[in-house]
Amino acid sequence: MNLNAFADLLASRGLRLLPGSHAVPVELLVQLPDATIARFTARGTTIRLRQYAHTALTSIVINAECGCGDHHPSTGPARSTLSAYAEPLAERVLDGELLFGWTAHEAGLLRLIDAAPHFFDLLTTLPAPTAAPATAPAARTLAVVA
Repeated sequence: MNLNAFADLLASRGLRLLPGSHAVPVELLVQLPDATIARFTARGTTIRLRQYAHTALTSIVINAECGCGDHHPSTGPARSTLSAYAEPLAERVLDGELLFGWTAHEAGLLRLIDAAPHFFDLLTTLPAPTAAPATAPAARTLAVVA
């Protein structure tokens, strides 16, 4: 399963895969129906799902070093990410060492198709969604020079 197929699967469930998601190692940013953001990671021996407020999402634009625009565009693509100061609203963790006998970095070796069932299982354990915000969140963009 690739990210496009997974995005379609999420869309069929009313969820949206956000840019900044990776299939290897698995790291997903997913917008939930209540506009909160779920970050799912598989690292070491741990599979983790954290839920964040919609305001935790930000984008980073990496500007070209010279900024002249002659050699390359003056700004690069925007990358979606969570703010460094974001605090999770909820967290669910699967300890692979206890559950599966993992000893090293087995979670990081999971393919997206193998990690997806864990994502959906953990998603069902998050607190019940609240109503979506009445207004769209203000867009936030950080710019950094490479």
